[in-house]
Amino acid sequence: MDKIKVGVITASDRASAGIYEDISGMAIKETLGEYLQNELEFEYRCIADEQSLIEKTMIELEALGCSLIVTTGGTGPALRDVTPEATEAVCQKMMPGFGELMRSVSLQYVPTAILSRQTAGIRNKSLIINLPGKPKSIRECLDAVFPAVPYCIDLIEGPFMECDESVIKAFRPKK
Repeated sequence: MDKIKVGVITASDRASAGIYEDISGMAIKETLGEYLQNELEFEYRCIADEQSLIEKTMIELEALGCSLIVTTGGTGPALRDVTPEATEAVCQKMMPGFGELMRSVSLQYVPTAILSRQTAGIRNKSLIINLPGKPKSIRECLDAVFPAVPYCIDLIEGPFMECDESVIKAFRPKK
């Protein structure tokens, strides 16, 4: 079974300054650990909400061989929220369906989901997905979009992801 290298980026001025613990980044790692049966190697970064730094970190993680890079934070309308702009700047292809589905699911829980600007894109052989900042919302969004992630990784020539089907089922078209 392929080993999967996953980048996790928390974009948060306060968490990166040590003002509070980054529970969102940990929630991503825990959730992916439940979903996937592959051995996982995480490249974790907790950084400030600065577009150039977020871009540099995404580029670094892609160069390190992360086939999946998941971000949390910086997707709202606040002036310092620039994660989607960083994602668009480093990706060759945008995958707007991810953000559309995440917003649709989140709207079932909170009306403010309409303020969310999550997106996803492809940089070389890495899929980059922007998630919201709250652990509960992270899980709701990942539960919605993750069934498509393994096939997307297949299509960009990444490692084969094996899901724990008792937790989540990956969708791959029949050959």
